[in-house]
Amino acid sequence: MGMNLGPSGHKGHRVYRPVAEINITPMVDVMLVLMIIFMVAAPMMTQGVQVALPKADAKSIEQDKPIEIILRRDGTVQVGSAVVPQEDLVARLQAIQEGRDSAAILLRADKDISYGSVMQVMAALQVAGMVDVGLVTEPTE
Repeated sequence: MGMNLGPSGHKGHRVYRPVAEINITPMVDVMLVLMIIFMVAAPMMTQGVQVALPKADAKSIEQDKPIEIILRRDGTVQVGSAVVPQEDLVARLQAIQEGRDSAAILLRADKDISYGSVMQVMAALQVAGMVDVGLVTEPTE
């Protein structure tokens, strides 16, 4: 590649040759700025944003509601609105699974309950064939 060494020519005539090189420094600067913008914006896109949606007379999409399982501080397990004994949990979950194509689970556990209790419920969910489990938490301030 050639470099432009300045004007060339004879006495008093300045003839500039065109530069045949691509200066990539501005392109790299732009790419770094875009990368920083996306790194800052990506975590904001994962959080929910309150939006006032317009009203329409469209038919709603038929979709099964997620099943809520609640583990209370005293150790009781609640599936939906019914309290289920720990030993009947697998049978109850299998009965729910049979009536649905896909069963999404929302697991809410008291923060003071033991890790072992949560894992027992997770094991029961796995035995029942329910693998789409979401653990519900509260956002930090």
